[in-house]
Amino acid sequence: MGARRLSGPLLLSEMERIDEQISALREEINRHNHAYYVLSSPTISDYDFDHLLKELETLESLHPELITPDSPTQRVGADRTEGFAQVAHRYPMLSLGNTYSYEEVDSFYERVKKDLGGKPFAIAAELKYDGLSISLIYEEGILVRAVTRGDGQVGDDVTANVRTIRSIPLRLQGEGYPRELEVRGEILLPFAEFDRINAERSEAGLPLFANPRNAASGTLKQLDPAIVASRRLDAFFYYVPAQPDMPDSHYERLMQCKAWGLKVSHAIELCHSLSEVHRFLDHWDEARHSAPVATDGVVLKVDSITEQEELGYTSKTPRWAIAYKFQAEQVKTTLLSVDFQVGRTGAVTPVANLEAIPISGTIVRRASLHNADFIATLDLHLGDQVFVEKGGEIIPKIVGVAKEERQQGAEPVIFPTQCPSCYTSLQRNEGEAAYYCPNQSACPPQQTARIEHFCGRKAADIRLGEETISLLFEHDLVHSIADLYRLRVEDLLTLPGFKERSATKLLDSITASKDRPFSALLFGLGIRFVGETVAKTLVQHYSTIEELAKASLEELTAIPDIGKVIAQSLVDYFALESNQHFILELEELGLPLRRTAQEEPSPVTSHKFISGRTFVISGVFTEHSREEYKAMIESYGGKISSSISSKTDFVLAGANMGPAKLEKATSLGITLLSETDFLAHLHSTQATSAEAPTPSPAQEASDEPRLLFD
Repeated sequence: MGARRLSGPLLLSEMERIDEQISALREEINRHNHAYYVLSSPTISDYDFDHLLKELETLESLHPELITPDSPTQRVGADRTEGFAQVAHRYPMLSLGNTYSYEEVDSFYERVKKDLGGKPFAIAAELKYDGLSISLIYEEGILVRAVTRGDGQVGDDVTANVRTIRSIPLRLQGEGYPRELEVRGEILLPFAEFDRINAERSEAGLPLFANPRNAASGTLKQLDPAIVASRRLDAFFYYVPAQPDMPDSHYERLMQCKAWGLKVSHAIELCHSLSEVHRFLDHWDEARHSAPVATDGVVLKVDSITEQEELGYTSKTPRWAIAYKFQAEQVKTTLLSVDFQVGRTGAVTPVANLEAIPISGTIVRRASLHNADFIATLDLHLGDQVFVEKGGEIIPKIVGVAKEERQQGAEPVIFPTQCPSCYTSLQRNEGEAAYYCPNQSACPPQQTARIEHFCGRKAADIRLGEETISLLFEHDLVHSIADLYRLRVEDLLTLPGFKERSATKLLDSITASKDRPFSALLFGLGIRFVGETVAKTLVQHYSTIEELAKASLEELTAIPDIGKVIAQSLVDYFALESNQHFILELEELGLPLRRTAQEEPSPVTSHKFISGRTFVISGVFTEHSREEYKAMIESYGGKISSSISSKTDFVLAGANMGPAKLEKATSLGITLLSETDFLAHLHSTQATSAEAPTPSPAQEASDEPRLLFD
């Protein structure tokens, strides 16, 4: 059936007929897409499918006013974006605790039984896929947003790319779905697609992807959705957060998602005893080898949502779920040679070069040897037959040596005494396994790695990759982070591949880094043990790099979450004269290493109802998330506790509050606040700002010349 162009204005009836024709085509195409990509049961030939899609494209091109975001023609966008927006998760995407033994699975099961008071419960056992975690948001059944896990609190908005994945519906099927639905799952690259893509890359002379997980992750971060579409990603969904109106069963929720067109694994089973859990683990430990996608274990979840809430969470993981990791596949191959690589901190890491072997669906050619002690323990010799496995099914590692097969006269692997790059004598700190090159300021691989770290998105966010950094080094344009701020357009134009536009764009990115938050730049300096979270904590206590540099060990260790190791690393860093000069150099080049207005600690606020009181939050909420309520309470001087005790003042109780917590709160006579009650108290009681703290001398003298080191 072909589309035809009508002369003159369309009659209403004719327009309605075309709208109906378009809707019917979309429904038919979506039905065939679901059968092919979700059910793996094609109901139409590729030729006929393409004909239907072409017919729809033609109709929509003639009547663009009828195009909707959920149309099958809108999967691949034509526009290229310059990056991904950061989106906060309404509910944190927590990681799971891992175990590798049945004993620990048994301990988890018994602990759940005890915490639930011995009552019967079910465990939903499901295959754990090895891909990239994703959160989808549907509104009125339409896909509106897709966000990566990120750090668990904030992720990348990759909606345009996710829309290209044909196993993900742009519109939910059927009816009965919530007005707003969040569903979480895993983006995957099937083995067949992985092999196809790597074959194409090999033919084109491009580097190969290491494994399907890396390929999936790299694909989803592509800026061009058309590239994403060409790589044929897949997805499975396994969790629905919140939603008090959905069934209390995790398993039933997934079956509902399946009915709405979302791809849910067939490898899921409700287990009502520990023996049933063991049977599921035994089966998939063998059956996983025939799976079309990468798997690395089984996830065990308490099925009841009410019981999940009753069991609660630790700071990082839910107490109602655990991931059992399969024992890694082990193979034997030949050790060809060993490279010694120098990292950002100066640590020298040995890497084994192996005769290529397939393990868990990928070709392995290299494996980490960790450190000198590891090499000595294995008694490694060149040419040895070594046993290799993938840790967590991802990272290859050598776990043993077939010494009985060693060739006579084989040379032992000797850890170097000098840096393989700058030939400085290596050092080893007491209590540490690694050897370090102490030549921080002039060792090339340390400097290039530091620059790469500094340029990272969570640090200075300078659009500068590893290859370009190496190019700048080779042409003597950059030897340190400070040199980035001395680059000129004419310098960059001397490099191969650089034009006026690309040179200007890079310099604009470098200039923009001067407006980055202090915590991001502090993280970017690469001080040992100072990660992103630690940097943010430090910036809450020190407004400038000068204040931080003068902090004593005792002062630093008094800060929550700053232990002795981190504190000592900071003191040692600022004690080095080379680092003192480096920081002064950065500031002279215009990099403001001081707290921004956005980073200022929240004003101390007093609230008559909340200040000084301890709250426990339990259940599911509709107006705000648990994390949002936690932030509210803490901002008004309240305290949050994970467990109910005699010191608890109030329990903020949402829907499906755990019965054990309810019973304990009742027995202790603790007041239960509904969501409505809490918000009423919050808004009816006056909150007042407390007296601002007296500024430190460094803050008072901010207009005076600053001395970093006296």
